[in-house]
Amino acid sequence: MSADPEATERATAPTSGAPLLQAEHVTKTFPVGSSSFWRRGDVLVHAVEDVSLEIRAGETLGLVGETGCGKSTLARCIARLYDVTSGTITFDGRNITSLSRRDLRAVRRQVQVIFQDPYGSLNPRRRVGSIIGDPFVIHGLGSGREVKQKVQELMERVGLNPEHYNRFPAEFSGGQRQRIGVARSLALQPRLLICDEPVSALDVSIQAQIINLLIDLQKDFGLTYLFISHDLSVVRHVSDRVAVMYLGQLVEIAPTEDLFSTARHPYTRALLSALPVPDPDVADSRRQTILVGDLPSPTDPPSGCRFHTRCPRAQEDCSAAAPPLEPVFGDRADHRTACFHPLAAGEELTSDPALAPLTPEASGAGSPAGPSSPAVSPHQTDEGGERP
Repeated sequence: MSADPEATERATAPTSGAPLLQAEHVTKTFPVGSSSFWRRGDVLVHAVEDVSLEIRAGETLGLVGETGCGKSTLARCIARLYDVTSGTITFDGRNITSLSRRDLRAVRRQVQVIFQDPYGSLNPRRRVGSIIGDPFVIHGLGSGREVKQKVQELMERVGLNPEHYNRFPAEFSGGQRQRIGVARSLALQPRLLICDEPVSALDVSIQAQIINLLIDLQKDFGLTYLFISHDLSVVRHVSDRVAVMYLGQLVEIAPTEDLFSTARHPYTRALLSALPVPDPDVADSRRQTILVGDLPSPTDPPSGCRFHTRCPRAQEDCSAAAPPLEPVFGDRADHRTACFHPLAAGEELTSDPALAPLTPEASGAGSPAGPSSPAVSPHQTDEGGERP
């Protein structure tokens, strides 16, 4: 989906809303047990590491990165589906990090999730009316005919026939099932919707319909979105700001058009170089950045900057310490980059041998990188993940 004038105007419009949600130094690790007979103790997966961001009321914050970089884990921490290992999450001025299950009930009404898989997220043995009506019943907001009326109103609002109230999910197409998921997420009139790749499993034409529906709903109900996607074109179309994650950490965050026009981090530039261009002449003249090496394991992330094992601009200081996420080259305060050697405007990301990625011996990292490593496209992972 290419950007149009309306999307550009929306993405560049100033967002003056106060922070609705703030995540400060959020870390989430998962114990996976010992990886070796000789190695004692638990091995930890460092899914999210020291992430700080805010989402302003009424905006859409896009979150992008390779498969396995921690996007969905961060989203589940924000929704309190996962307990954070450390750090704090503040929603509407209230610290929700350690709330009890009972106290979380009120927060759950304000923060809802639209899941990626429209097939797996709906119980195939229950009728659509019951699926959409569950939030009303669970939170004691009605029963019987009153709930049925509310459910049918929601179905009509998201483009479904209210008369199909008693059908099962198997009787709907993929796009219709995702509309059911949207209706369920809207039932409690939330303020924050976490859209976890809501269109990645749909056909392109259906993707456009769901995206336009989400935009209309945001305008009508004043919703705030955290929008996770691999598709940079979709993210550009819907987002006010974009955050880029790599191996559990934020590497760049900026207003949408700033990021697409003057990306500073080498990883962001590599992602953008893989973005399709509709003009074949421009596409032929563009140079795509190919990252060498494999994505390091989250159980043994590299020291310092986690991207330095694959970065064409990596130097000795990149393995010694993690760069702070801050403005560079006089950028606006809301354009922050975590890089010791960022790219200036107009500067190309080249694989200069003098700035080749550090070897494991030089960097102390556990993941190989160098001329002998296979070339990996920036949208590819060692698990064959989807294109971001």
